[in-house]
Amino acid sequence: MRILQVITSLDMGGAETLVVNLIPRLQALGNTVDLCIFNGKETPLTHRLKKDSPQTKIFALGYGVYNPLYILKLVKIMKNYDIIHTHNSSPQLFVAIANLFCSQKLVSTEHTTSNRKRDWKWYAPIESWMYGQYNHVICISQIAEDKLREYMGGVWLDKTNPQYKQISTINNGVDVKAISNATPDNDLLSQKGKRKAALMVAGFRDAKDQDTVVKALGLLNNSDFEVWFAGVGIRQEIVKQLADSLGVSERVRFLGLRADIPNVLRAADVIVMSSHWEGLSLSNVEGMSAHKPFIASDVNGLKEVTKGYGILFPHEDAKALAEEINLLASDEAYYNEIAERCYNRALEFDISKTVNGYNNVYKGVISNG
Repeated sequence: MRILQVITSLDMGGAETLVVNLIPRLQALGNTVDLCIFNGKETPLTHRLKKDSPQTKIFALGYGVYNPLYILKLVKIMKNYDIIHTHNSSPQLFVAIANLFCSQKLVSTEHTTSNRKRDWKWYAPIESWMYGQYNHVICISQIAEDKLREYMGGVWLDKTNPQYKQISTINNGVDVKAISNATPDNDLLSQKGKRKAALMVAGFRDAKDQDTVVKALGLLNNSDFEVWFAGVGIRQEIVKQLADSLGVSERVRFLGLRADIPNVLRAADVIVMSSHWEGLSLSNVEGMSAHKPFIASDVNGLKEVTKGYGILFPHEDAKALAEEINLLASDEAYYNEIAERCYNRALEFDISKTVNGYNNVYKGVISNG
């Protein structure tokens, strides 16, 4: 099969990481897989993809996200592929419009349980039309599927309707053993010294809640703990200002975009994901793969994977988060127990299962004409 993945950019994030993980593995199954990105800015993930999969063609449409001229460019590119697979909202819409002129098979991945567009009542008919253009929609978690069906309503909820089968769940996956076996970053280890480091890997955007992690740090002993943030985004300056105002900026490290996340994970002591909402966080599964305790906000998209394995704390509750980090640091047996549970849970989300699921969806779409 000739497959074109379409995404807004290769900035650091769950959708972007998934695409870069999928491409070489789908190619290994005998497929031709290329990539179209709206914003062609070079990133660590771009460099990783070029290294892991040099045969992949990368079509960069420009340096923005919502340029309508991309639709014309997409029409020309899409005609050369059997399957067009979109990620993120603008590619979903633009590809659906472009396909009116070339009639390819369309697949999309729904990466979240919520987005601001679902609050725009006027936009609902547009999204209803858009999703209707897709031969199959893959959701990255069961809660993401449930929320999408609830939002779409009608035929999407009626299991006797043929459109019901156009949506399914394939859990996001990561290369668990590669992360577990990664060498810890020596620079980070030497910089933290005897302090315990809590790491959060996430972009600084509306869905994420780095603020609560900073507030929790303010409640922990100055000499014993620090926080690392891997990622960039529009809210980074706000979080920096919060750290300054709480007097903890000396203990907060902003690591920026990193292409060596497994090495960073292995250097940390505790992995945290503080969010307002999620689809199924790849950082969640990556954190568990590092054989370290994973602590997450008790919100949709995080609690489904974490409950019973890692640790959940109430949404935006800095005091509860600080107490959990402190307990892990003071109780070695508890620390090791949670770390082992997390690793075993991560094995259920290995990337091989994800790749096979996607490949089977593509085959089904092709065989259904």
